Order: sequence, then structure tokens, then C-alpha cells
Amino acid sequence: MSTPAPIICKPTPWFLFRALVMLLMFGVFAALFYIDGSTGYRRKNEVFYLYQTFEQASQEFSRLNADGTLTPEAWKSHAAARSVNFPEDRALLPATLKLPMPWPEILHDYERMKPLQWKMLWLDYSKKHGLDADPGEQAYDARKIAEQWVVFWFCLALAAGALFMLLRTLRRRITADGEAITSQQGRRIPYTDLKTLDLRKWETKGLAFIDYEGASGKGRIRIDGLTYGGFKTEDGEPAERLMRLIRSHFSGEILEYAPLTADAPSSESSSSAS
Repeated sequence: MSTPAPIICKPTPWFLFRALVMLLMFGVFAALFYIDGSTGYRRKNEVFYLYQTFEQASQEFSRLNADGTLTPEAWKSHAAARSVNFPEDRALLPATLKLPMPWPEILHDYERMKPLQWKMLWLDYSKKHGLDADPGEQAYDARKIAEQWVVFWFCLALAAGALFMLLRTLRRRITADGEAITSQQGRRIPYTDLKTLDLRKWETKGLAFIDYEGASGKGRIRIDGLTYGGFKTEDGEPAERLMRLIRSHFSGEILEYAPLTADAPSSESSSSAS
């Protein structure tokens, strides 16, 4: 009788695609939260306080010109002495922001301030400088910024875990020949050491578990057919062929669900020896 050719079950494209998607997803999330925590929210705070300055300037113009005697020169002098009212906590603002920041030049213009349409001035200013026209209803506090860092580290850990699993699995495979099975960890176990073959999840999830004990040691092999080999007909169903080869040399106890029949409708599982 000829010795059967070894069956080698490598990582499937399905697993690799899933691992890459997870790596990309967590990596993108980590990058987005890093941007928000390091500069994004601080930049948005800068825009928010600039936005408030336009409303503040309109209120001050209205107050100073209540009797209609405010001159362009007086307003320009007043505006030149004013600065944007940023919070004292510099951790809430971009590190490159130079303080104090004087009012934008557009707020120094008497004729443009006179209609008291500060929102129109803001739209013009924000469009010219590439700022968000709607900065929101409130600024981001230190707690919100800290939350971005927490989620960033969490997503980074998940991305690192996905990368580790991907690289580790790429180097692994499950093989079987006429004498033994070699697990994905590289442990070679002779068929004579195999004691129990659990196939109860093989048909539904592509999972099987083999308990072994003997000269090779004692432990359990986990065979994941969806990760190693796969069940595609066009590829020859490598995982199924692997299992058939193992069963052809297996002499221990097999656990599997028994098929339902008309005579035994309540039967759920069976235990047999090959």
C-alpha cells in the first residue's frame, strides 16, 4: 500500500482578508483618535473661541455706538487693543498657537462692523482661512481630550493584536502524513497517541479538537478548517481531506452528532471508536 501524500493546510485567504480588515479598521480608528487627541480638538477649540470673538466684537461695537457717536478711528483703536479671549489652560489649545492673539483684521473695519451682522463676517473670515463655519455649541474640555487618548491606546492595542495574529498565522500550517499530524504550533503527534477526536463542531463551524497522550506528551490540538486549508471545492477541500486522512489512521474515541432519523428523533450525539 502506497504512503499517502502529506496534506498541508495553509492559512486561508478568508482568514487573511478578515485579519487585514481588522488591522486596517483598528489602525484607522487609532489614527483618527490620535489626531483628535493631539491636535484636532485643540484646533477646534481655537476656532470656537475665534467664533465667539466675532459675537463679542459685535456686542462691544453696539455698546460703544449706542448714541451713534462712535468714529471709525475710535473703533479701530478699540479693536486693536483687544485680543481673543482664550482659556488659561494651554492644554486645551494648539501648542503652536501664539498668545495673546489680537482680534482678526476684519473686526477692525468700522464699515463692516456697522450692520452688526457678525455671523456674515464670520462666514467670510472662516471661508477665507479654511475654518469650520459651524464650530459647535461648546468647546472641548480636558476630559474630552483625554478620552481621545484613552480610545487611541485601546484601538492601537487592538491593531497590534490583529497584526500579531496575522503575522503569527502566516507562518503556521497544519499538516498530516501517513504517520502523524503536525499542529499549527509545530508539534508532531503520531496517530497512535491520539485518544479522542471531537467532531461536534466540524460540520457547522469547521472546528475539531483532538486530545492526545503518549510519547509526544499530553494536550489538545485545535483544528480550525476555516483558518487552515478551507473547504472550497475548487481548491479540493483541503481541510476536509486533512480530516479524512486523520480519521483513516485514528483508532480512539470519536465524538460527533448523530444524524436524526425517523426512528430516533431525540438522538443528539454519539460516541464511537473507529
